This record gives sequence, structure tokens and C-alpha cells, in this order.
Amino acid sequence: MSASDFETFADGCRRDLERALAEWLPTPPEACPERLHEAMRYSLLAGGKRLRPVLVLAAADAVGLGHPDARRLALPAACALEMIHTYSLIHDDLPAMDDDTLRRGRPTNHVVYGEALAILAGDGLLTEAFALLAREPALDGPAIASRKLQAMALIGRAAGAWGMVGGQVLDLQWEGAARQARAEDDLARLRDVHARKTGALMRAAVGAGAIMAGGTPEQVAAVDAYGVELGLCFQIVDDVLDVEGDASSLGKSAGKDAAVGKLTYPALFGVEGSRQRARECAERGHAALAAAGLSGHLPAILDWTLTRRQ
Repeated sequence: MSASDFETFADGCRRDLERALAEWLPTPPEACPERLHEAMRYSLLAGGKRLRPVLVLAAADAVGLGHPDARRLALPAACALEMIHTYSLIHDDLPAMDDDTLRRGRPTNHVVYGEALAILAGDGLLTEAFALLAREPALDGPAIASRKLQAMALIGRAAGAWGMVGGQVLDLQWEGAARQARAEDDLARLRDVHARKTGALMRAAVGAGAIMAGGTPEQVAAVDAYGVELGLCFQIVDDVLDVEGDASSLGKSAGKDAAVGKLTYPALFGVEGSRQRARECAERGHAALAAAGLSGHLPAILDWTLTRRQ
């Protein structure tokens, strides 16, 4: 698949997602206070790569062989993942966490709305994500109900203490701490943080897409293995871009990892050593898909992740 084919696919996904997110986000005055709605929309509809929801739809297409019902069934899960990801960004940027002032190329939520409302906007997005998963797609039948329950359980585990939240805690715990351990111990800790903080939600994205599209257990297992490698590849490249990138291209502050003494792949292996490890992740991800006979847009997403510059 060519890069232009992938961009066409991703652009189509993003158009569907923007419409659905705007439709499914609670609106005032009955559903939620106007100021809260404004703060939630400010971050949720700020654009961005939309990688996690695109992953949901790509996995659904891969196991559903492009059938239109596959995307329709997976779209609510895609939007829920974006709500959860956006909530995590709002909270990550708070002064008590990463203390950042730039996200997706504009001031962070707490800079615009204050810390209290930013916290509540994040809380609102997280809660609405699970309400959406329970409500949509609004179809009857035990098969769809079972898929929704599986997707909800998968996403809940990935977003919570086992996954993203736990990874954030470990990241804060180890940030700037004097490290006496051997390099291999540092690597184990780093992999654990990345697997939780970044990788868990990407694994959940491809897993939920495959589940909602009716994938077989073998197909779901294959996209899960792919998701493990994709998540690690993405975070390694992110670490490298924090060293090499700039705020104008990244849409967020650069150079912060080194400034606070954060444990990263470049800190352990240098930039080129880190890129080699990212390439190895991509090779394993491609192999997992090939072994299950899956293709579609998932391989192109992995290639884009490896070569991205923002």
C-alpha cells in the first residue's frame, strides 16, 4: 500500500470521526453545563493525528475485509478511545503532572480554562467514553452485546490502573530519580512504563476494532501482538522526537524529557540505537499480521509510526 493510499484512508477516518465526536459529545443545556461542554470540546475537537481511533477502524477493516458494517460497528469504540486519550492529555498537561502549556499546537486546557475545570473536563470525557461504549452501536442481539462487553472490558483495563494510569504513576515515580540500577534494570522499567502509558491504549484500540468487527480469536490475538509492537515503536520514536524535534512541528513542547531527567530510550541507547530498536518493533509487528493473513491499512500505520516526524 502506498503512502498516498494510507493518507486517503486516514483522512476518510478522521472525517468520520470528527462528525461522530461532535454528534456524541454531550451538549448543553440539558446534558451538561455550557462551560464544561466548551472545555471538553476545546481539547476533543482540536484535531491531531487521531491515531488511536484510526487504529480501531483499521483493525475493524482488516478482520471485516472492508465490509461497511465493520466500520459502523467499530466507530463508537473509536470515538470512545479518542475521548479517553484526550482526557489523558488534559490531565498529563496539568501543573501537578507534566506541567505543559502547549498541546496540539495551542494552549493547554488548564491554561485556557483553569486547573479545576480542566480536571473536570478530563473526568467528563473519560466518563462519557464508557457511556458511549455501553450505548452504541444501538443494535439488539446477544452477539453485539457480547462484543460491546468485551470491548468495554479491554478498554477499561487499558485505561486504568493496570494500563495508562498505572504507567503515569510509574513515570512520575521514577522521573528525575537517581538511578543506581544496572542498564538492563532501567530498560525493564522503561519498557513497563511504555507498555502501560502508551502501548496499552494502542493495544486496546486494535483489539476493540477487531472485536467489534467480529474477528476470530486468532485474528484478535494477532492484532494484539501487532499492537504491542506498535505501541513500543510509537513511544521510542516519540522519545527520539523529543530530542530532535521542535515545538512548531510537534505541536507540544520539545526537550522536556532530558530537562527533568526522565528515563527514555535515547537516554539509554542514544538516538541511533533507539531508532534501531524501533525498526525491530516494526519487523515483529509486520510478522504478527502476516502470520494471521491480515493486511489492510495496519502495516502502513506501523510504517508511518516508524518514520513519522511529529
